[in-house]
Formats: sequence, C-alpha cells, structure tokens
Amino acid sequence: MLDAINATRWRSATIRAGRYLVTNPLKAAQPSYDPTDPYVVRNPYPALLGLQSQDPAHWNPKLKAWVLTRYDDVKAALTSADMSVDRIRPFYESLPAAEKTALSELMRYLTLWLVFRDPPEHTRLRQLMGRAFTMRAVEVLRPGVEDICDILIDRLPRGQVFDFVNDFAMQLPAMVIMDLLGVPREHMFYLKSCSDRMQLFIGSARNAPDKYERAAEGAHEMATLFRGLIAERRAAPRDDLISAFIAAREADDAMTEDELVAACMLVMFGGHETTANLLAGGMSKFIAHPEAARLLADTPELAKSAVEECLRLDGPSGSMARMVAEEHVLHGKTLRPGERVFAMINTANQDPSMFEDAQHFDIERKPNRHLTFGYGVHFCMGAALARLEGEVTFPRVVQRLPTLRLAAEPIEWHATIIMRGPRVMPVEIK
Repeated sequence: MLDAINATRWRSATIRAGRYLVTNPLKAAQPSYDPTDPYVVRNPYPALLGLQSQDPAHWNPKLKAWVLTRYDDVKAALTSADMSVDRIRPFYESLPAAEKTALSELMRYLTLWLVFRDPPEHTRLRQLMGRAFTMRAVEVLRPGVEDICDILIDRLPRGQVFDFVNDFAMQLPAMVIMDLLGVPREHMFYLKSCSDRMQLFIGSARNAPDKYERAAEGAHEMATLFRGLIAERRAAPRDDLISAFIAAREADDAMTEDELVAACMLVMFGGHETTANLLAGGMSKFIAHPEAARLLADTPELAKSAVEECLRLDGPSGSMARMVAEEHVLHGKTLRPGERVFAMINTANQDPSMFEDAQHFDIERKPNRHLTFGYGVHFCMGAALARLEGEVTFPRVVQRLPTLRLAAEPIEWHATIIMRGPRVMPVEIK
C-alpha cells in the first residue's frame, strides 16, 4: 500500500483531474495511443493529450503497460516507493530463452546502471559517480564547450544541405563527454554506433528488426573499448573521469570491475544521447519559431530560460519507465505488482493544470517546473552538463547562423517512446 505521503500525492492528482476539459465527454471518442503508428512517432501529442484529458491512467495493449500523462501522476510515479526503477531485469526474465541468451552480456551491464537500481545500491553508486557532475565541476568545462561549439559551427557547410544531428548535435556532447572521460575523439563515430544499437533495447524501440542482437553487439563493443581504457588508466592514471572512477573504487573498495565498466558506459550513453536530442530538438523549435530565435540572438542572457523551455516542450525525455512494486488504485484503475508503467514526461510537461498556454514555445517562461530530468532521488546526474551545453549552443547558433532552415520536412524522429529527438534533420544555411 502507499505510504501516507505518496497516497496524498496520488489522491491530489485525481482531484486535479477536474481541471481538464473535454468538450463533450458523452460524444467524445475513446482516445487511443498507438506508439507504432508513424504519424504518432512524428507527433505523439494529439493522442497523448487526449489520454491526459480522458484516460489519464491508460492501459496500453501494444505496450502491455500503463501510460500516465498528467503532471501530478507522473511526478508521483517518479517518487513513489510503490514504483521501482528495476524494470529491466523483470522484462529480461520474461523473454524467450534464445533472446535472453543474446542479451545476457548487455544485461550484465544494464543491471549495474544506477538508473535501473533502487536504493540503497542506487545511493552508493550515485555518491561514487556524482562528484564529477556537480554544478561547480561542470562550470569549469564551459570554456571547452564554447571552443567545441565554435569549431563545429565553423565546419558546417554553407550553401548545401547537411544533417544537423550528425554534423553538430551528436558531435558536441560526444566530444564533451569523451574529453571528460578521457576517451580519444577518434572513437566518436564508433561509440555513436554502439550507442545507437544499445538504444534499440534501452529506448523500447518499435519495429526494429534484430534489435536484441544489434543491442547486444553494441554493448559488447563499447564494454570492450572501456575495459581496455580502464586497464590503461590503472597502469598510468590521468586527469580524467575514468581515472577518478578507478581511484574512487580503490579508495572506497565499493565499485566492482563490472560496475566500473558499466559506469563508463552509462556516462557515455547518457551523456551524449539525451543532449544530442536536446540540441537538435531545440534547434528545430527555433527554426519553427524565428521570432524566438531573434529574441535569443538579441538577448543572449535568456539562454538559461530558453534551455528550460527546450527541455520542457517536446524535450528529450519522451517517458520514464517504472515497475509497479505495490498494488494501488489510480483514477479508478488498479495497478498491480509487476506491471510496467510509462510516465510520459513530455506530455506531463504540457499539462494545462501546471503550465499556462502549455503548448506555446516561450523562452521567457517562468517558473518552468518541467520533469524532463526526472524528480527525486533519480533526478538526472548529468542535468547540469546538459544545461550548460544548451546554454552555450542555442545563443551561438541563432547568432552565427540566423539563416539556418530546414531543407526537408517532416523531420524524421527516433521511433522510441523513452527518448525524443530528431533522428535525421536536413538543414541548410541560406
């Protein structure tokens, strides 16, 4: 059962349901959400906002999971003791034997990622890893991020079509996180390939052929590279994050060898995928809203609030998954132990009960209490770094490339409900 605090949160979410308006609930069609529909992949919000107003605790037969769309419900799911982040292991155990065998090495590392660990193990790993991601530690990186941003802008072709994702949005955070870890930059596209394949499993990708085999291959290749780098740093430490992880392990006798490899994989994967989606998705909004681009170019001190709005409105977190640990009732539906829950972050960030004019892109919006980085003990460890990269990128791009435009529409989006961002974004500098 829910403890008193969480029960209050869930009840309050149900009471606030009265603020959602349905024009004619007696005649309104029952809302549906098909995450495999290409139109829904491109723009999931008509379907999800329909659920938000009419079916906020929605059982989805295709996902075989609950879909939560209201701000209070999502926030409660992220903090409730009745929800577990250990969703990967039960899903793995439910797979056929052949698929379990294919994924065994990938699972060996994913089960050690702190994003899939509940306290107390989550607390121990976060303390060991979090020292490198404090606001003070991240701010030291600003000059390097600015240099990388300027170099990448200088390299972009003028007068011809290029892919903003591949040529800028992926490269900037990848370079930053690789420099932080101490990984040579020549491995960038190789590690990007590893991450893309792992994403097929981690991101709950739909309709991806051989996704388990490809994800397992990507994890094996990334783990092999990091095992080699860890051995090098153990023999000759440097001023980088891999060496810091090794020192923390040996000082505290806390991180196993597999935990060390898994920590490096998590930082590499999480440190560039989410931020790449933020940068590409954010620039797609500035291209679609030239008045906002001009405002930011003329008033670069709005960078912080602009980043928060790019995080909120169709930001890089499509959803966060949880597993029901204790039975409870929400909006008249019974959620039972072992059932999966998708807390739809981007939809909660457009909840009209929390955000005024919620679907409007307003780079001066304050307050902006979005849930893109999560909430509570699982708040994203890399949030400060992602924000810094956005604060550097958006003003520079709109100032230096005021004629940047989409070269083809519609944008092709990642076919995953976990992460949200353009997969390919053809643009040109007019």
